[in-house]
Amino acid sequence: MSEQILQNITAIRERINNACKKAGRNESEVKLLLATKTVPAERIKMALQAGQTLIAENKVQELKEKYEALREIPHTNHFIGHLQTNKIKDLLRCNVSCIQSLNRLELAEKLHHRLQPDNKTMEVLIQVNTSFEESKFGVSPSDTIELIKRVAQLETLKIKGLMTIGLLSAEAERVRKCFRLLKDIQQQVIALKIPGVEMQELSMGMSGDLETAVEEGATMVRVGTAIFGQRSTPDSYYWNENKG
Repeated sequence: MSEQILQNITAIRERINNACKKAGRNESEVKLLLATKTVPAERIKMALQAGQTLIAENKVQELKEKYEALREIPHTNHFIGHLQTNKIKDLLRCNVSCIQSLNRLELAEKLHHRLQPDNKTMEVLIQVNTSFEESKFGVSPSDTIELIKRVAQLETLKIKGLMTIGLLSAEAERVRKCFRLLKDIQQQVIALKIPGVEMQELSMGMSGDLETAVEEGATMVRVGTAIFGQRSTPDSYYWNENKG
């Protein structure tokens, strides 16, 4: 099992490197984030022991369940799923360094109020719904800059960039439009020079479309199935707001 995971990681690294060459980018510009939803802690450990350092969960419950088992191995933990405000306290106990799915002011304010008494900060990415699908989370592209301006006023939250899921489609050019839109928004925000806002991260692209994402400027790709194998739970389960 560990051998297969190692082979898969090597194959993904090769895909990222080839995409970077094609796009005229340096491979060091693109980080590999392991999306570990439904993956048992023992299998995640294999990837960490192989030198991977960046992992992310979609659900706070899974994050809590695996936290103790993984904490002895040095790694960085991001959160990439829909975050309900009543789960903030649990998430903050699990040493998450970045929430990539900040998508509404209410969530930002509640995070801020949790962090403030302990004088802590949290890195965040603003999640944008670039596919305009009702089933997807994220602030609408037209409202993104206003949300960034409001979140930037909360000193505990450090905006580092943007995240999108994009269209889950086999048609690369339809997916490309989503990634290109995120890049366009990034450039608009950079031009505004909003105090305290950084835009160095573009988290976009997954197992099936990472090449397109890299070509359009991704600095971080989120890969799960291509490393750990197919999940028994469909992706739609993870992007559905009604599934705590």
